[in-house]
Amino acid sequence: MADKPADFDLASTHTVFNQPKPLSGHNLYAGDAALRDAVIHNGGHWAEDDLQRYGEVCGRPEMIERGYLANEHKPQFESHDRVGNRIDQVNYHPSYHQLMQLALSEGLHSSPWTHPKPGAHVVRAAKYYLHCQLEAGHGCPVTMTFASVPSIRLNPKLAEEWLPKITDRGYDPSNRPFTEKSALTIGMGMTEKQGGSDVRANTTTATPMGNGSYELVGHKWFTSAPMCDAFLMLAQTDVGLSCFLVPRWRPDGTKNPIQVQRLKNKAGNVSNASSEIEMRGALGWLVGEEGRGVPAIIEMVSATRFDCMIGSSGGQRQATLQAIYHASQRNAFGITLIDQPLMQNVLADLQLEVEGSVALTMRMAQAFDHLEDETQQLLMRLGTAVGKYWICKRTPHHAYEAMECLGGNGVIENFITARLYRDAPINAIWEGSGNIQALDVLRAIAKTPAVIENWYNELEQSKGNDLRYDHALTHLKSTLSGTDDIEYRARHIVDQMALTMQAHLLMQGSSSAVAEGFIASRLGSRGACNTGTLPQHVDVKTIIARGNPLVL
Repeated sequence: MADKPADFDLASTHTVFNQPKPLSGHNLYAGDAALRDAVIHNGGHWAEDDLQRYGEVCGRPEMIERGYLANEHKPQFESHDRVGNRIDQVNYHPSYHQLMQLALSEGLHSSPWTHPKPGAHVVRAAKYYLHCQLEAGHGCPVTMTFASVPSIRLNPKLAEEWLPKITDRGYDPSNRPFTEKSALTIGMGMTEKQGGSDVRANTTTATPMGNGSYELVGHKWFTSAPMCDAFLMLAQTDVGLSCFLVPRWRPDGTKNPIQVQRLKNKAGNVSNASSEIEMRGALGWLVGEEGRGVPAIIEMVSATRFDCMIGSSGGQRQATLQAIYHASQRNAFGITLIDQPLMQNVLADLQLEVEGSVALTMRMAQAFDHLEDETQQLLMRLGTAVGKYWICKRTPHHAYEAMECLGGNGVIENFITARLYRDAPINAIWEGSGNIQALDVLRAIAKTPAVIENWYNELEQSKGNDLRYDHALTHLKSTLSGTDDIEYRARHIVDQMALTMQAHLLMQGSSSAVAEGFIASRLGSRGACNTGTLPQHVDVKTIIARGNPLVL
């Protein structure tokens, strides 16, 4: 047989069609009705133009690509330099640093502290919700830096020296002393191998050195973002568990002996380095009172729990918009997916979850803005634990259901739904897992009964609007009235607290279709249901339109 000519064309097997183009170039704020409504309802209306601007920034193709690259190129640990000096350096892909620079330049770590005003926490939460949809991992040091401020303020001398640099909108990732830098990031170290969430079992010791400083010896089992410039650490003194600010470098320019043993090999959150560390006589300064370490660091933990609510709500939103967009661009069985009745049921259910999460998160942001009001303090005391438990715990299954809407493509790593699924469990586990949050709610109620009375007062505002809601509120009160096996029942109690609060807030909102759909599907006595089992007569088209990123 004669050779075929070099320019012989291979047979074309098929033409690619009916595959949606990647979603980019959209405005994440303009296309999110739930967020826009919540911002206005909770006092952030004055930042509408800025949020529109930032929604456009977060939808840019180059920003989305940075999220992919930061996850594709995991952090790498370098213990020593090339000539043998211990440096404990973690190296990140440039995209990670670009995302950090963007977050800090927008004040996501500082704006409510530097420019306090009504709605400041609402606006910051809205921007963080938009930002974390690009990529979740780098949000860890952003959150910790933001949350460190209330704790560090407990030591006025440290606050005077450190807070101007912590709240600065620059970003300096260099591995050098804090005295040489104008912008700093802060991490935290609480858990140890033997104790985990039981931090009172910590064995790390802190010995006073006589000059106001302490020497820390011990380990931390889970220290994320180890390139932060300092960490809030828990350690035992003769008085008891205490809180310390421990810098990576000493003020004299020498390296503080905080040694990274290794980086964790995590299933999700891979752009963010998480490490195991040992402190071999590390310098630290007391934050708060000796023996009062938990109350000191709980100031930080409360704020990180709030950010977990924001981050998981943002993850739900990104998953939902991807599912809705895909369904609007793809045909199956002769009809667009978004017009298929069963797919409408699934998409509307996904959106209802977002609506409830955003409403609860932004209501807590409003409370954060008004902590001078005791009723708002009480609301946030329960609300951050309830919200962190419920929203973060709902997110993994939500991510899976959204991923399934894309079919096989949904599990492929260059589709964002795969990353959203891997990242989804993180917030539910970190900063206190589900049981810790549920038990914390019970402890707060037992210690300060006013918190649950205040919670009921909030819920009473919607009483009489819907009989199903009224029954749910009565059931909640009945469930909490008895103390028999209350710890055993803790998750069920917090479930009901979350659902009734979300239903209340949605009834106070602008969409009757959302409120009706939420109550009908979440407060009824239908038992355990999968996503996409909404009852008949829910206005699914209106609900889906609120989540469609292309409907402005």
